[in-house]
Amino acid sequence: MAKGLMKRLRRQWKGKKQKPYTTVNNSRSRRIDRYFMWLAPGIFIKRWLLISVVGVLLTSIGVAIWANLTPIFYLIELTSGILEAIANVLPNYLSGPLAIVLGLFLIFWGQSRTVGSISEVLNPDQDKELIDVLTTHRRLNKGPKIVAIGGGTGLSTLLRGIKVYSANITAIVTVADDGGSSGRLRREQGMLPPGDIRNCLAALADEEKLLTELFQYRFHTGEGLSGHSFGNLFLSAMNNITGDLEQAIAASSKVLAVRGRVLPATLTDVNLWAEMEDGRIIAGESQISEAGGKIIHIGCRPENPPALPAVLSAIEDADLILMGPGSLYTSIIPNLLVPEIREALARVNVPRLYICNIMTQPGETDGYTVSDHIDAIDAVSEMPLFDAVLAQGRSPTAESLQRYAEEKSHPVYVDREDIARLNRRLVLANIMDTSSGQIRHDSYRLGKVIMRWYSRTK
Repeated sequence: MAKGLMKRLRRQWKGKKQKPYTTVNNSRSRRIDRYFMWLAPGIFIKRWLLISVVGVLLTSIGVAIWANLTPIFYLIELTSGILEAIANVLPNYLSGPLAIVLGLFLIFWGQSRTVGSISEVLNPDQDKELIDVLTTHRRLNKGPKIVAIGGGTGLSTLLRGIKVYSANITAIVTVADDGGSSGRLRREQGMLPPGDIRNCLAALADEEKLLTELFQYRFHTGEGLSGHSFGNLFLSAMNNITGDLEQAIAASSKVLAVRGRVLPATLTDVNLWAEMEDGRIIAGESQISEAGGKIIHIGCRPENPPALPAVLSAIEDADLILMGPGSLYTSIIPNLLVPEIREALARVNVPRLYICNIMTQPGETDGYTVSDHIDAIDAVSEMPLFDAVLAQGRSPTAESLQRYAEEKSHPVYVDREDIARLNRRLVLANIMDTSSGQIRHDSYRLGKVIMRWYSRTK
């Protein structure tokens, strides 16, 4: 019994001793890998270090020439004496390699301390190694110029997925919202509704999780504060400080370290209206989906609002244009009611993809198929604005469908023949997330599928 106990203790002792050793080895290996990452192409470190060394040499030669080479003469004499003294003690096959190793150690030590000092200033939280930050920064800045058009939660979901592939993102957001906190600020402050813009800024921010919680926080007490979200009030304050919403968004993007930029489709105060199949005219974005019935026509007042110049420039310079997902009539189409945006989208010769909703939306797209979504957009634009449509390829679970059926929402049917008739390519993929009990697009799957499609199309 005593022997068995001793064996077990010995095994436990060995296990405990082995684990830290393995951890230390792995940590050391990762550290060495990061050192070699500084030599990777595209970091722009080696070239500037080499230029610095050449500069030091040229400066030294210039000083020596200016002083009639006297310092160089004495330096050579001193170096020769030191080398002769070392050679008398150690043979050259030992002293040479020893000097090389010592020199490399001093260079490595000096550079490591320099990088460490820079890291403490530029990366004080030490959440990531500085080389990882630099590598990510270079990679994202080389990413394609992406324009994403939409509004609501659908656009912010898309932005979370594509921001890991590029920092050159422009989100074009509708400004037709007139409900909730945004509607109140619109009426009371005379500003454009900030709700969808707030969601996009939070989605593109580096500290996305914390900022989303902060921006989405709603006050439940306080006269005048109750019902408002912090993000809307933040943008309202920025709007008053800078003078207009475009400048307010730009200033907010700097403060929040936003990856990319967010632009309103227009700075005109537009109001949506919809004509229903039974002849009713419904005014106001928040009222359209609540009215019930089929929408046969949608417009805005005033008609033909001018586009923001920066929006048109972004579309013209884009490498990839994305539209959706989101509410068809109240988030996506309102952007296309700006004639200059429609014309710019029709002119560009780059891959253009529409991301279709997974489920129908009661009051807007009851019974719609994928081709019905395409028809609705084509009816407003009067010209094809995208080449391909991305749709969910796998059916949701029966439990999820039952819950949505109670709300009169059903999967958007993929009618392949009608999509082909409309001369659009169909991209099918599993881009769904049901982990929260709701059927939503999965940001990271969506981003991965889009960038894979883009690389093949390009």
